[in-house]
Amino acid sequence: MATIEMKNIVKQYGDNAPAVRDVSLEIDDGEFVILVGPSGCGKSTLLRMIVGLEEITSGDMMIGGERVNEKPPRDRNLAMVFQNYALYPHLSVYENIAFPLRLHKGAKEDEIDRKVRDAAETLELTEFLERKPANLSGGQRQRVAMGRAIVRDAQAFLFDEPLSNLDAKLRGQMRTEIARLQRKLGVTTVYVTHDQTEAMTLGDRVALLKKGVLQQVATPRELYEKPVNLFVAGFIGSPPMNMLPARPKGDQMELPFVTFTMPPEMAKAAEGHELLIAGIRPEHFVDASSPQPPEGAVSFNADVDVVEWLGNEQYAYIPFEAPEQVRKTLDDLAKDLDGEKMQQQIVVSLEPTTRVGVGEQAELIMDVSKLHLFDPETGDNLLLGAKEKSEDAQA
Repeated sequence: MATIEMKNIVKQYGDNAPAVRDVSLEIDDGEFVILVGPSGCGKSTLLRMIVGLEEITSGDMMIGGERVNEKPPRDRNLAMVFQNYALYPHLSVYENIAFPLRLHKGAKEDEIDRKVRDAAETLELTEFLERKPANLSGGQRQRVAMGRAIVRDAQAFLFDEPLSNLDAKLRGQMRTEIARLQRKLGVTTVYVTHDQTEAMTLGDRVALLKKGVLQQVATPRELYEKPVNLFVAGFIGSPPMNMLPARPKGDQMELPFVTFTMPPEMAKAAEGHELLIAGIRPEHFVDASSPQPPEGAVSFNADVDVVEWLGNEQYAYIPFEAPEQVRKTLDDLAKDLDGEKMQQQIVVSLEPTTRVGVGEQAELIMDVSKLHLFDPETGDNLLLGAKEKSEDAQA
């Protein structure tokens, strides 16, 4: 096992814009770190530079405290699991797992057998050792690819979107298996995905990239609750965070549905701004009939446009009109998130027993303490620093 440290890593192809721009990231020994972001953000390129499949334009790649920029992949002792499994179809499961061990001529047969069978037992593949890959399910093939990584006793595991070829149900099962395996082995792991569910459920920390630039590195909870900018807020969460035009006027904040008195730290963050973007997640709304509304919450009425009832949860969609400046910022954000246009609506999470019909008016409560304020020009979360200072003062 080893630490992985990236110091000002840049990757540029010819005269094109850099695919990876000045990324610095430290991954601790035994840590599970997720690289996530939309298509083309540079996450797979960064992974390939760690393993040595891509040359580094500038910066230093350190593995176990040693600079490895010029080292070929075979000398870095890293195990990579690919999206397409990369199994040999003519070899049995046993021989596929044993393959990297047989490349080392000094390996003894009994040692190879022990490692293969230990890996197969860990991955519940013992009964499939004599089968060929064509006779396995997608999940079993992926476990074989993981077994090949395990037997190498590598310093780190690198996963490049390993679950993207599986169906939704199997992806959920494999997520659990990968998380359990990583905890059991304690191996430093870097995992690339565009799926935020994988990012939020698997990693100790998540590194979110946008167009080759590292936006935020944090635990999944911190990323969800304290996004540093509009991009992070819009990418993390399903349904995504609601984005609303917000006009501060003195100590009052005017949103499309309600005007309320701002808490002191919010009023201070909003000073000097005529127009902001307020962000709030769907679960931070409740029915006005809720027996225990959040302290400091505000109520309002709104016309419901669409209702989605999913059995264990329910969402109501409420349209609004946004000024041109906010619309442009949100449309640009949608493009960054691989979308086309941001819908001018809020999504509200309701109790599944609530009977709100399409075209009806709902009475709702919004938890003001969960509101974020973003600068439309820079995208920065203006409230982040203010809330942390307020929490420190109270502590």
